[in-house]
Amino acid sequence: MMRIALGSDQAGFQLKNIIREYLPELGMEGKDFGAFSQESGDDYPYLAAKVSESVVRGTYDRGILICGTGLGMSIVANKVPGARAALCNELFCAQKSRQHNNANILTMGARIVGTELAKEIVKTWLTTEFAGGRHTVRVDKYAEIERKYADAG
Repeated sequence: MMRIALGSDQAGFQLKNIIREYLPELGMEGKDFGAFSQESGDDYPYLAAKVSESVVRGTYDRGILICGTGLGMSIVANKVPGARAALCNELFCAQKSRQHNNANILTMGARIVGTELAKEIVKTWLTTEFAGGRHTVRVDKYAEIERKYADAG
């Protein structure tokens, strides 16, 4: 059973809960890292980092982060070495982010996508396999670039 780490800010709180409840229909298990209310979500960068770290460490297979636009979560998630967060507010990018980029974290915007589209994005993203082949070479270069800049700091 695939294990999914979930997180949101206050704007993504309701959609995150809907997605968490939808995951068992896909045969998957979700772990909610917060936010746990619709109160201020000023700490969402720390929450996004926790979700990303849990995926990179292998505690969870993939992560889903939801904020108002998906942008803030995507920016923070990609600060964690090994995270490959993809902002997908439509189906084509959800599919290609998995096939070509081996994305391990999905970010979405609750103010941009409706509930049914969000479910389709999640289903597509979670069930699409990485194509490998020439794309593996590219994904390996992501890690090479991460190491270069980590060593420079």
